[in-house]
Amino acid sequence: MKKTTFARRTSLWLTLMAITCAPLAAQTGPGFGSLKCEQETDPVGIETPSPRFSWQLVSPERGCRQTAYRIVVAGTEKDAAAGRATMWDSGKVPGEQSLLIPYNGQPLEAAETYYWSVRVWGPDGKPSAWSPAQRFTMGLPDREDWSGARWIALEEDVDSLIVINGTFDTGPDNPILGNKPFGRNKLPLLRREFTVDKPVRRATAYVCGLGQFELFLNGEKTGDHFLDPAWTKFDKEAQYVSFDVSDRLRQGANAVGAMLGNGFFNIPRERYSKFAGSYGAPKMIFKLQIEYEDGTRQTVVSDDSWKAAPGPVTFSSIYGGEDYDAGLAQAGWTSPDFDDSSWSAAVLTRFDSPLRSQRTTPIKIRQRVPTVRKYRNSKGNYLYDLGQNASGIVRLSVRASGRHTVRMFPGELCRPDSTVNQRSSGGPVFFSYTTRGDGSVESWQPQFTYYGFRYVEVEGAVPEGEPNPNGLPEIVELTGLHTTNSAEQVGTFECSNPLFNQIYTLIDWAIRSNFSSVFTDCPHREKLGWLEQSHLIGPSIQYGYDISRAYPKIVGDMATAQHEDGMIPTIAPQYTVFAEGFLDTPEWGSAFILLPYYLYRWYGDDRPMRENYDRMADYIDYLSSKADGHIVAYGLGDWCDIGPAEPAHSQLTSNGVSATAIYYYDICTMQRIAEHLGKTADAERYESLAAEVKKAFNERFFDRRTLKYDRNSQAANAMALYMGLVEPQYEEVVLKNLIDDIRGRGNAVTAGDIGYRYVVQTLQDRGASDVLFDMNSRYDVPGYGYQIAMGETALAESWQSRDYLSHNHCMLGHLYSWLFSGIGGISQESGSTAYKRIVIDPQIVGDLRDARVSFRSPYGLIRSEWKDAPDEFVQTIEIPANATARICLPATDPAKVTESGKPVSGRKDMAVESGTDGRIELHVGSGVYRIAVEK
Repeated sequence: MKKTTFARRTSLWLTLMAITCAPLAAQTGPGFGSLKCEQETDPVGIETPSPRFSWQLVSPERGCRQTAYRIVVAGTEKDAAAGRATMWDSGKVPGEQSLLIPYNGQPLEAAETYYWSVRVWGPDGKPSAWSPAQRFTMGLPDREDWSGARWIALEEDVDSLIVINGTFDTGPDNPILGNKPFGRNKLPLLRREFTVDKPVRRATAYVCGLGQFELFLNGEKTGDHFLDPAWTKFDKEAQYVSFDVSDRLRQGANAVGAMLGNGFFNIPRERYSKFAGSYGAPKMIFKLQIEYEDGTRQTVVSDDSWKAAPGPVTFSSIYGGEDYDAGLAQAGWTSPDFDDSSWSAAVLTRFDSPLRSQRTTPIKIRQRVPTVRKYRNSKGNYLYDLGQNASGIVRLSVRASGRHTVRMFPGELCRPDSTVNQRSSGGPVFFSYTTRGDGSVESWQPQFTYYGFRYVEVEGAVPEGEPNPNGLPEIVELTGLHTTNSAEQVGTFECSNPLFNQIYTLIDWAIRSNFSSVFTDCPHREKLGWLEQSHLIGPSIQYGYDISRAYPKIVGDMATAQHEDGMIPTIAPQYTVFAEGFLDTPEWGSAFILLPYYLYRWYGDDRPMRENYDRMADYIDYLSSKADGHIVAYGLGDWCDIGPAEPAHSQLTSNGVSATAIYYYDICTMQRIAEHLGKTADAERYESLAAEVKKAFNERFFDRRTLKYDRNSQAANAMALYMGLVEPQYEEVVLKNLIDDIRGRGNAVTAGDIGYRYVVQTLQDRGASDVLFDMNSRYDVPGYGYQIAMGETALAESWQSRDYLSHNHCMLGHLYSWLFSGIGGISQESGSTAYKRIVIDPQIVGDLRDARVSFRSPYGLIRSEWKDAPDEFVQTIEIPANATARICLPATDPAKVTESGKPVSGRKDMAVESGTDGRIELHVGSGVYRIAVEK
């Protein structure tokens, strides 16, 4: 479908806003939804001196929009709720902006809590009521804010050491290990008691425990996070986590305790590991800030008054698993009045990396995955099948008489004899639990590691009710606990085609399983933040999950990982240095250019672009330095495409095609960023450079005799079209080449990790969603349907579902975006940000007869539900307040279109026009619309 001109569409928007917007009732108006500071409700640990405020409007009225706002910030909830500013008053600011409004008041103090409220005006000039007051608590941004707090540990550090194998390939991992001892540190318990003798107004705990920690107050774990803090390059930065513990303190004696694990900070050489090394022994820094009702304050900090002891976790590796000895557990150690006389004084130690507040959404246990069946295998062990391949841990409940050790071996696959196969996921990996043995039911789950698995082979125990001649522990229950990032789910999808529903679920499990504090390639074998998928599948993920806080963290990881020459490595954090193309490849490093821009497009957040602009320019300069005649021709290329050899390096597309295409796209993106930031000279320079690269690309890769790019692969044609590299007069023939290749293969995909993203988007953008439907409807050739037929429950690393490769990778999940933007039809105009100007244009192709799709955008819920019946097409659409939409309908005659039973022509609540392709388009404001098209 051709696009209507910008001027014409802008005129329609202005007309629509003038005639359809309902007034906001005086002192009531719309309700407020999702009031956030820095993309979070009531955040704790804000470090920026200019926090940003966002709100959604909620109104049953159609066409509800904001014409002005006023924000107040105060030191008390009462003042903010009443609209009394003591820190900042924005005054009445005209405009519709309701996202990420920066604070501009008096300086905010570390560890202080502030409150804010907002009111808005509508077209009638009347104000709404003040929103409910919200709060935000500042963090500890400077070293002096941690005054008095020291790093403490159980034992002294050994010299830090990072040991790697120096190479990466698709074969086994064989780290080269020296003779220096590291890894088998004792995992400590740390505790201290303190007294609270007055009523508490509020209390905030700030803690960084490396590599991972769990914090306890008065016998209970603080918060529900898993694997805090977020993973970073620890010699460059460590993150602390902030907790509001106001309701956890008691009058009188209180106790605080912490358990520390290894994480990526200290990777033992034992069992499986992708690499091994250590930044030192586990350690912690802590500060508790208490404010009493009478205005006085108290702090509790980590220092030499703390006690330390070895904990019951006797081994923990982020790769190799975890061991727990219940006989070493000390009951009540996090409660007051515990006898710690046998404990030693905590060791004061040092760690000099800067501390930054953890702002990304934390990992949590989000779902139980129960056992669906179990078998006794050839070794006499029991295999538990959870029915779903997922990231997570095992929760074991056993009853034992006497001390026994139960080992659990997780895996994605099992062999025909019902033993676990860890070939695809890395091994040996196991969890072990040593019982107390008092005859009661004992329950345990790992605390500082996780894995990707479907099956669990249990050694040393039998299921309750099974023959047990050796008196082994009896398994009362074994279940999986799915661990993933806690980013809010914002999208739902369902349609009439069962296969596409299965594809949605298949990809969604892979997304969740690889969404930790970075986007991992797999949740087992590597757990590393490979960067290509963050930008390639990002347009899909943003429909499913709110990544407004997770992606800025990834951008920060890349900035930290950037080399002095401007190069961005393939992984961030860069825990290990890979060799050859696995260290530096443009399709991976380009995430540093694209993610900041995508955050602006998806959420209206331009801070990552502003903060990293110079570094991003350095990366463009680095790629330019690697170019020969503007052609960049190195790296991994279209990884795991389908060619004659086994999946790995690109087989069908020359590396220069994908690398130069992404280089060109980076330059064009930097031009748009420079324009947005007002850097006119830079924008002009990038525009000129892009033209030179485009010319060189076509001279090198486009054959004007055959009118084909490179080897005429799906990836080459799609990338050239999507990136805008094709000269206008050749666009139709290149699109035909792409479609002919797909059709000529019986609607089969060949593009891999890099190319398939652009195949999906190009076919959708150019009106060929029918081709997308057909190529993803097959079970008999490698693709989504093939993987499902092979029994996959999460997306596999290769289209062919090879046993030796990972069976939980999200890198090929690009169809996910089309399920929302194609079948659901939900997208935004090219010049829109944060879905302010929405497009609803469902693709009714193949055997699709209905769909129910929703997406909670930054402005609120967007819903598209449609049904295609023989006599009519019906659709229910919901547009959030303060946004507008263009609805594209399968009709050319307005007389055949009704909304809520009434003709659409001549209405004040919508504008009707005929698109350039002849279809009817409705331009509407917010509200729910029920549309029928007579056939």
